[in-house]
Amino acid sequence: MGVDCCGHDAGPQGQGSNATHQRVLWTVLWLNAGMFVIEVAAGLAAGSASLQADALDFFGDAANYAISLFVVGMVLRYRAMAAMAKGISMGLFGLWVLGTVVLHALRGTVPEPLTMGAIGFLALAVNAAAFALLYAFREGDANMRSAWICTRNDVIGNLAVLCAAAGVLGTGTGWPDLIVAAIMATLALQGAWTVLRQALGELQVGIPHAAE
Repeated sequence: MGVDCCGHDAGPQGQGSNATHQRVLWTVLWLNAGMFVIEVAAGLAAGSASLQADALDFFGDAANYAISLFVVGMVLRYRAMAAMAKGISMGLFGLWVLGTVVLHALRGTVPEPLTMGAIGFLALAVNAAAFALLYAFREGDANMRSAWICTRNDVIGNLAVLCAAAGVLGTGTGWPDLIVAAIMATLALQGAWTVLRQALGELQVGIPHAAE
């Protein structure tokens, strides 16, 4: 999932000198941020935990692109602090999704599959657009290549939501939605932990240099 592969370790080095790279990153940033808002709202309205989990994926990508753009040229310490903020936010949202899964399981919530399917297709279209924008940079520097790989992997999350919608429609229960959401939220928490662990390590390197 995007939240696992879109860590800040790819780094922004060299990106600031390329205006085309920056324009593409700004575009995919707003696409991902917009879909984060849409999927959170739709997930709450439809009672779908998997939509909320997929929203977490969009949040992770948007945060990664924002960090890449805003910390260009900054010293390691500040890049690590920005990544730590991202990791904490990802972790909190992942815990919220898991809490939603538990709450829906206790209540026996059955989400609206048609809304899930419609938003799932929209998310797939957005990631396809981002994929097309980033395709030209698939052999570029580490930062741009990682962004392309993340977008490619995000399609898996979109397809999982569509499978969950089909499962809910076919079974008349909310379990397919909850299973997909639990898996995606768990992967998100693993990604958040990876980001936080690396950020802490980089802070330990960066702080002594800052003091000199």
